[in-house]
Amino acid sequence: MRTLLMLGLLMSPLCMAGQIYKWVDAHGVTHFDATPPQGQQATTVPTASPPPSKPAPPARSNVIGDQQAIDKSVRAQVAEQQAQLMAFCQQARTNLAQLQNNPRIREDVEGEMRRLSEQQRQERITETQKQIGDNCQ
Repeated sequence: MRTLLMLGLLMSPLCMAGQIYKWVDAHGVTHFDATPPQGQQATTVPTASPPPSKPAPPARSNVIGDQQAIDKSVRAQVAEQQAQLMAFCQQARTNLAQLQNNPRIREDVEGEMRRLSEQQRQERITETQKQIGDNCQ
């Protein structure tokens, strides 16, 4: 029983943390102690530090829950972007119809209404058609 207690104390992290000294006395007996002997040469024994503890792997359910939350967030972002794109396409098609059907288009320039020239109207039609072709299906 006493041997188990001594072994337990020697193996405890508190004992491993301190310095251990080794020396040989006049009779040739090797000694180990936590304090060096008085008036005698002693060497320090290197002690192994305990290995760093590994962090526990995340619980599988947390990983799945986190992934589901990320998926839900991404789906919401995609849905919002699609809604914005649909609104853009609808507005672009409305603008194109106005440009094509009305040769007398006016625009507000610094608080003053100005009529587009035919060249400007055709340029806007071309630009709007390109935007619809690039972004809308």
